[in-house]
Amino acid sequence: MVELIQFFAYIPLLGFAMSVLQKKKHEKSLAAILIATAGAQFLLLSYMLFHWVKAGIPNLDIRQFTVLDTPQFDFYIDFYFDKTTAVFLLVGTILTLLVSIFSKYYIHREAGYKRYFNNIQLFFFGFSLLVVSGNFETFFIGWEMVGISSFLLISFYRDRYLPVKNAMKVVSLYRLGDVFLILAMWFNHHLWHSNISFSQLNDLATVASKINDHYILALMIGLALFLGASVKSAIFPFSSWVSRAMEGPSSSSAIFYGSLSIHLGIFLLLRTYPFWEQLTIVKTVIIVFGVITCISSNTIASTQPAVKTKIAYASITQIGLIAIELALGWHNLALLHFAGNAFLRAYQILVSPSVLGYLIHNQLFHFTPRKEGLPNRLINTIYMLSIKEYNMDLAHYHYLWKPFKRFGNLLGKLNQKFALLIVFILFVWGIYLDINTSTFSEWVLDFFAIIYSILSLLFILSSFSERASGKNAWNKVMVAHLFITLSISVNSHIPYRYLFLYLGFIAFFGILGLLSLINLEKTEKDISLNQYHGNSYEYSGAAVVFLIACLGLVGFPISPLYVGLDLLLTYIESHQYFLIGFTALSLLFIEIALLRIYTRLFCGQHKKTHHPIAYKSS
Repeated sequence: MVELIQFFAYIPLLGFAMSVLQKKKHEKSLAAILIATAGAQFLLLSYMLFHWVKAGIPNLDIRQFTVLDTPQFDFYIDFYFDKTTAVFLLVGTILTLLVSIFSKYYIHREAGYKRYFNNIQLFFFGFSLLVVSGNFETFFIGWEMVGISSFLLISFYRDRYLPVKNAMKVVSLYRLGDVFLILAMWFNHHLWHSNISFSQLNDLATVASKINDHYILALMIGLALFLGASVKSAIFPFSSWVSRAMEGPSSSSAIFYGSLSIHLGIFLLLRTYPFWEQLTIVKTVIIVFGVITCISSNTIASTQPAVKTKIAYASITQIGLIAIELALGWHNLALLHFAGNAFLRAYQILVSPSVLGYLIHNQLFHFTPRKEGLPNRLINTIYMLSIKEYNMDLAHYHYLWKPFKRFGNLLGKLNQKFALLIVFILFVWGIYLDINTSTFSEWVLDFFAIIYSILSLLFILSSFSERASGKNAWNKVMVAHLFITLSISVNSHIPYRYLFLYLGFIAFFGILGLLSLINLEKTEKDISLNQYHGNSYEYSGAAVVFLIACLGLVGFPISPLYVGLDLLLTYIESHQYFLIGFTALSLLFIEIALLRIYTRLFCGQHKKTHHPIAYKSS
């Protein structure tokens, strides 16, 4: 029975591969592949559940294969099956099957029909892999796939302004959640001195011993896990991205932000519960923010004019309640609550057009004025806060993104030639340090490791605010990768074979993206980032190649760079908070900077007026 677990990842992977290879014009085949994939998954799961329940509902764990094994790092793929896996996988499979049947007709004759089904297949693979994952490394692969498929589906109508802009807003916050999860993985590595599997977390005596011996480190892990889960499940103050995510087709909104993707933060908390249940501070934080989420999302849902936004915030209200149930230890209730909320919200979004028509008709003929209750001033205050979504979006911009963008703009005003000379001298000095680490004291190496991590962040922020040329922005990210590598290698001398593995894939994806930009510049002459160019309309193949290069350079799990990045992070010691802090900020802005280049050059309204143009108001 344990051997069947792996097929819950392999069936969606096979479906995704078949969908990618299918031709655009074969609509029936594209839909049939997704329906068959979800159907086969459901049949296998039904068979598995029958024998699993018959065997007494045991927790099953199977280690698949080792990707990379070093003295400090063991990267392996692991699968795990328990009660939480069973519920999430069953709900996910049924909803994917239903939405795929609905989408077959709903997306009929859309220009991006193949693109839509490819992205749903990618999401289904990522979701299934995440749910059956047995360790953090496998979990993070599925987590990233869900994130990028979400970005691609929000920007499905990529010839319009708002879908593309809102997709960037959502993926920026998603990336923040990714970084919190990366930090949790890094803290975990130093707590356990190995890559721990989820089945090991069930050894409560060992977990309690580790927490007692390293309480502060354990607390940092618990808070990092909660913050990562909060972003993914839109817990306050990260709730506002969900309404922006509704720019995609209603069918994808139903499966993502109504039912499945929105609950993955809850799944992360469920999966790691044996660890943080012994941390009272973390449980208190979860309950407090769960209550705030319930209250704020409920009032927002009551005031929003858009039906999809109302449903999204109604779903978040329930997620706040589920988080409270988790912190109180009511797992069975939380799983039942998840299943009910997922099915209800998916149904509501899919039928929202017809329901909206009925409600408008009912309001016209049966409207009843509100009775007086709370003081008018208080009611009006809550109403204004709710209609503005408690200014969460504005707060994210002013306090999270704007300071970094301003700093990046200041960097662009420096004397370029002098600054590049200093950077080149520091880079050469870093190589010398790396070769001769034994001749320098530890504090010297620590100091320059931090300097190089700061330099990497400065180059990325400069790329993040670059407007003159997409090529310049791309090259700055390449240089930043070199400084990230140099900072970690100077800090703790890494065997050269691992460095060359990491740098080799940076070079491959970097050159691939640079060649795409050079070819685009030859034909279009203009690759500035001052506006959206919409080049995917004429160069759809180039858009795909450039997106792959971006994801590769980010360290997306499609590339071995992901393994190399995990490997490099293990060489940062647990007391080096400045180094991991600047490195984490670099990882946060790398993806945002690269996807910004992609969206500006290939998405948005087409700059040529002889093509159909969707204006901002649309």
